[in-house]
Parts: sequence; structure tokens; C-alpha cells
Amino acid sequence: MAAPTSVLPGLESTYADELSDLVVPWQGAEAPEPRILVFNDALASSLGLDADALRGAPDVLAGATPPDGAKTVAMAYAGHQFGGFVPMLGDGRALLLGELNGPGGRVDLHLKGSGRTPFARGGDGLAVVGPMLREYVVSEAMHALGIPTTRSLAVTATGRSVMRSEPEPGAVLARVAASHLRVGTFEFAARREGQLQLLADYAIARHYPHLTGRYLAFYEAVVDAQARLVAQWMLTGFVHGVMNTDNTTISGQTIDYGPCAFVDAYDPYAVFSSIDHGGRYAFGNQPGVMQWNLARFGETLLPLVAADPNDAVPAVTEVLESYADRYGRYFAEGLASKLGVTQVEPALADDLLTLMRENGLDWTGTFRALADELRGAATIPDVLAPWVERWRGYLPDDVTAVADAMDRVNPIYIPRNHLVDAALRSATAGDLGPFETLLDVVTHPFERRDDRSEYAEPASQVFTEGFQTFCGT
Repeated sequence: MAAPTSVLPGLESTYADELSDLVVPWQGAEAPEPRILVFNDALASSLGLDADALRGAPDVLAGATPPDGAKTVAMAYAGHQFGGFVPMLGDGRALLLGELNGPGGRVDLHLKGSGRTPFARGGDGLAVVGPMLREYVVSEAMHALGIPTTRSLAVTATGRSVMRSEPEPGAVLARVAASHLRVGTFEFAARREGQLQLLADYAIARHYPHLTGRYLAFYEAVVDAQARLVAQWMLTGFVHGVMNTDNTTISGQTIDYGPCAFVDAYDPYAVFSSIDHGGRYAFGNQPGVMQWNLARFGETLLPLVAADPNDAVPAVTEVLESYADRYGRYFAEGLASKLGVTQVEPALADDLLTLMRENGLDWTGTFRALADELRGAATIPDVLAPWVERWRGYLPDDVTAVADAMDRVNPIYIPRNHLVDAALRSATAGDLGPFETLLDVVTHPFERRDDRSEYAEPASQVFTEGFQTFCGT
């Protein structure tokens, strides 16, 4: 094992220290020839990190060498996966290096793909270049879109060949999160004596410090955060793909971009994940699935909300039942902004979504084209013309100002599946050029670039038919 290094000074370990029964001290696997493939200088700077020092320490970002003074651990959690409860999951191929406590608050620094841990359950604990770059580009695109998300600091090639359907180059993702506390973490702690309240108090202190000791209010805060988050997913056409409770954060951030995708043509039934055989996590199912996940979270908190279940259950149920209204309000507010109106009439919204679904209209492109149509700079499909005339009746006289406001919330560029797929294939083969170009485009999603017009185009039908995404394990 290489000697510890001090390229990450000030790394703290409050989670490992305060909740030692929920972690296992562990060390990442050796990396024969670590080499940084992509590094997020802007994120490093915002965290107060020395980018040059980190670039010079790829073994640290690969998990092979521990940072000086760090308590690297694998985090334990349980989870409902596709509706079935698994009592022991945990970081099977990941390590929490520690926490950075800077001007922006405390965040986790976490490695994904750093080797087997005691939670690996027969897996090899490794990751490969394609899926790690997918998480990097999609999470950074989500951040640029204003959607709460984990961030990506680096992807480091390990120099190890990893067997999937064929040998692929190994890689490790270094990511940053408000925390890695999940609904599944609470499901794990609730089944271990003395751990639930410790975990809840830690989570409240870290994410909702104004709610100290108020466990029902804590539950309500998480319900609200997740209602807002899923509304943002739906407004952007994002399909998470694996919305298990162990992928549902307490902070309200999007996490774990395994088989994720974006819809081109609007389709509530869109499923891309190769493991979602029944369509449980289809695009249009996401709001309901999140409420189901939050119900499981509420169940873990019952003993903290009230000693008597006859008091706790109705209180938690009332908060849970508020989810639908919260989600509906956030979605309606977001849709109104996308359409340039103060408040969207339900019939107007429903008719637009019906037209988009029945005619296979591109989700991202249609909203952007509506603003261009107000300027006389776009041709709307004939099928939308009557609806557009109705919509104009809800707009003020200054449609140029409306179009400008719409452009600030309707992206031109998203990580379209065919572009991501092509970039990852090239990167796996050793050419990072397409990935770097895609990353540059999708992290500036609202800025029109005439030389990048192809990045705004949906995939051909030949590509979309049968397209699947994979977790990479």
C-alpha cells in the first residue's frame, strides 16, 4: 500500500466518527496505472481544493492511496430494490473518503468503482470508463440545468482491465454530495438498536439544522425536497432508471446515474434501463414511485415521531399525503415558467402534453421552439398550430420579453442519449474528444451555439428503437 498523502488537507470524518456502527473502515484496491481522464477544475476551486495537487495524485482519486489522516469507510444501508426489501446493501464498490467543510458547507467526497468492500455481494467492486463518464457528464449537465445533484470531481482510469460482456478499461469516479444519506440508510438504522435517533439527529444537523429534535418536520422537509426534485426531473425529461430507496437521498439531490436517460419524443411510458423489465421506473411513474419511497422513509421515523403508533401513524400519513399536492404545485409552477405564463390553465397544459405524446414531439425542442415562434424564428408543426393560438391568448403583449424569460428555463442542449452513447464509446476506445465537446455543450445548456446545432437534434428512429442503458456493474 502506498503511503498516505496530504493532497486533501482538512478532510473530516463526522459521519464515520458519530455513526461508526453504520460504516466499515476500508481501503480501495490498487490501481496499476492511475491516470486522470477528466477533472473538474471549477468544482475543485469552489471547494477550496488544490487542483494541481490533485491532478498530480491520481492514485488518491482512484482510491489506491488514502488521503493523509482520512478514515476511509464503506457505508452500510438497506433498500427496497424494485419494490423488494434487501436488508443489507451498502457501498459494494465505493468508499467515503471523508467530508470537506468549506464556505459552501459540509460535503462528502466519495469514490465509486474503487474495489470490492464487505458489501460487494459477489460483485467485483470495480467500474469501467463508460458508466463513470456517463455519471460525470449527466450530473454536471443536471447541475447546469439547476437541478439538485451530486457533482463529479474527476474520473480516473485505473490501468486495470475489467471484465463485463468483454474486457473494458477500469475507472473510478470521484463525486461530491451534500451527503450520501439515503432512505435506505434509515431502513438499515431502524433495524439496529440505538442507531435510528443517532442517524436522524445527524441528518437533521447536517441538512435541516433549524429542525433540531422535530422529527415530523424533518420528514416533511424531505418530502418537500423530493417532490420538488422529481418535478424538476419531469420538466426536463429526465429518467433516473433505478429509483430504489437506496438511491433516494435525504438531502433532495439526484444520486447514482447508472441507467439514466433523457426522453427525446415525449412518452410517459419511456423505459431505458435494461433491468427495469416491468417498467416500474418509467418516466411517467417517477412521481408516484417517489411517494412510495417516501412512505418507506416515513415508516422508519414512526418511533421518533411519537411513542404511541396511534399518534405517529396518522401524523406521518398526513405529511405523506401532502406529497401529491406539493409535487403538483412544483410541476405546475415549472410548466408555467416553461410556457411563459404566470399560471398555466390545466386544460391548456393537458392538451399540449396530449399533442406531444400522440405525435411523438421532442420534449426539449418543442418548448425551446415555442419561444422562437414568438419571435417568428421557428416553424411549429402544423399539429400544434391551433394550440399555439390558444396559448398566445394567455400571454402579455410584450412577447419578446416572454420569449427571453422562456429561454432562461428551457434548455437547448441536454445529454441526449445518442450523443452520450457515441461519446462513451469513443472514450472507451481511447478518444476523449467527443466526450469533452459534449461536456462543454451540456454544461452551457441555455446558450445557443450555431456551430453546435447537431447537439440540439433528437436521435434518429433507428437509434431510439430498442435503445437501453446499463448500470455498469
